[in-house]
Amino acid sequence: MSGLCKTKIDLLEILWRVDKPISVRELAKKADLKARSVNMHLINMRRSGHVATAGSGLYVITDLGKKAIGLPEIDAEKARKILSPVSLEKAFKFYRGINEPLGVFSDSLKDFVEKIKEIDIKSIEFHALRGDFELWIHFLGDIELAKRFRTIRELNLSGEELRSEIYSALKSRYEYLEKKSLGASQ
Repeated sequence: MSGLCKTKIDLLEILWRVDKPISVRELAKKADLKARSVNMHLINMRRSGHVATAGSGLYVITDLGKKAIGLPEIDAEKARKILSPVSLEKAFKFYRGINEPLGVFSDSLKDFVEKIKEIDIKSIEFHALRGDFELWIHFLGDIELAKRFRTIRELNLSGEELRSEIYSALKSRYEYLEKKSLGASQ
């Protein structure tokens, strides 16, 4: 894998799951470790490029850190492929329930981000519970976002809280892929 110890891998997994800058204290609490130990690991992982600082005392996982926990690397070409529109046959079709199509579809990640903001919440709950979003995103080629959707599904959220989590993950990932597609490094 990456040559990192289990504790460092666990810390990277937490940083990935949180998906926002986090303090040493918060990370220590989530990892059930002493802050001093977590700080030592973060210093070492910052030197090795697995984490970066994001403001005063806040840490985020880097692309190298993501690679260390088994997530595939995304280059400009891969980002462009993920962002490309698909045919109508391969587009995501929204349903309210079984045999209850809404007549709404998304043919790209950009379109999907926009549709999630407005689509009937019952449709979001239906598809999230079944794992449909993560399957379609995986089909587009974005293993990391599919994994993030699985993590969201496992939180058993509903209503607007579920929409908010999904939208936040989608918007953040879309913006990241847009930058990557233009050749930006992070």
